[in-house]
Amino acid sequence: VSHHIAELLNRPLNPQAPYVGASAFAHKAGLHVSAIRKAKDAYEHVDPESVGNGTRFVVSEMAGKATIQAKAEDLGLSMDGAVINQVIDELKRLEHEGFHFEAADASLELLMRRATGWKQEYFSVESMRVITDELVGGQFTTEATVRVWIGDERSVRVAEGNGPVNAIDTALRSALRGSYPQVSRIHLTDYKVRILDGATATGAVTRVLIDATDGERSWTTIGVSANIIEASWQALADSLVYGLLHATK
Repeated sequence: VSHHIAELLNRPLNPQAPYVGASAFAHKAGLHVSAIRKAKDAYEHVDPESVGNGTRFVVSEMAGKATIQAKAEDLGLSMDGAVINQVIDELKRLEHEGFHFEAADASLELLMRRATGWKQEYFSVESMRVITDELVGGQFTTEATVRVWIGDERSVRVAEGNGPVNAIDTALRSALRGSYPQVSRIHLTDYKVRILDGATATGAVTRVLIDATDGERSWTTIGVSANIIEASWQALADSLVYGLLHATK
């Protein structure tokens, strides 16, 4: 009910909300995760599924093997010790660069799937270009050109938008919609940008978080780069891949 009302109001559900929030049944510390797997009812006073929620294992660069293993099992992934160590090393490297996977479960899932050898085959990007022009009168227009391959078929789409991110999103969706009509159900609900190193002013590394929903589930993806367009593109592409992954299961 809470998610339905939030969807009708076009407002993101507060992740800290009791019972229904994404963090209501979230667990992070390695020992804590290990313990909850042995005695779940000692840490969760009600069954999360009874209120339409679920147990969530939060992963960061401080995660241990138990946390990664629990997350993998939660996702239905089979990981041996070597792959788990690979994931931990990759998490440490990326979080050092500015990624923050505690807030981006969807990007984390894609990272873990790739570690097992999975590759997304929905589309591959040949190129992406964004042009912004200032017109007479001080108005700005933005145009994006996206070239992607879907299987053996090359698709080129051009779209205008309210800024570069909207233009890229529109062009990419246009390229994918013919093969994947499911993208029409995927909607962005929030777009957040954070400057990670203010000392470098406009050259600072930026972190972009994109919240999306298909009406049934909600997810968050992340992108990090000194180029805000690149960071946005990373988060946007992952968001659509994640949506297609779960729409086609």
